[in-house]
Amino acid sequence: MSGLSWRQYFIYQADYQHWANQVLFECLDRLDPKALSEPQGLFFGSIHHTMDHILVVSELWRLRLQGENPLTDFRQIHHPDWRELKQALRLEMRELQHWLEARPDGFFESEVAYRSTDGKDRRNWARDILTHMMTHMVHHRGQVSAAATRLGAPAPEMDYMYYKRAVDSALAQTRKE
Repeated sequence: MSGLSWRQYFIYQADYQHWANQVLFECLDRLDPKALSEPQGLFFGSIHHTMDHILVVSELWRLRLQGENPLTDFRQIHHPDWRELKQALRLEMRELQHWLEARPDGFFESEVAYRSTDGKDRRNWARDILTHMMTHMVHHRGQVSAAATRLGAPAPEMDYMYYKRAVDSALAQTRKE
């Protein structure tokens, strides 16, 4: 990667995920709260369960990157209160970002050993695990976005370029002040 380290790249990606989650939450907050927990034809059934899954998987992979091997059940909702789920996902993204900031550059070139949910011992490069984490969130946010717009919510603009424009605009504004 020319000019940008893996470390800095994933710090930006974690910040983007935080931003995109917030954009999606603003969209979802326009829906009838009951619609969040009703079946919507998603892999995890409801919008709430799918957002809970995003959080649980992010926590799972972050802990694996930290050398732990947590067990989890994807069939259950771990955060049944919607407001608590939103706050927990916000905090998880910031915790991941701060944790990445504290990693040395060499960490991203290291292999991480962990036990998968099917009980098998696995090894992957840290950068591949982080790429998986980021694309996993985008994948499921897209599913939720489709369900939300079908229910009448405005289509959220969560693409990375919208994030970059928002960041660049905020930086330009602070330079003027």
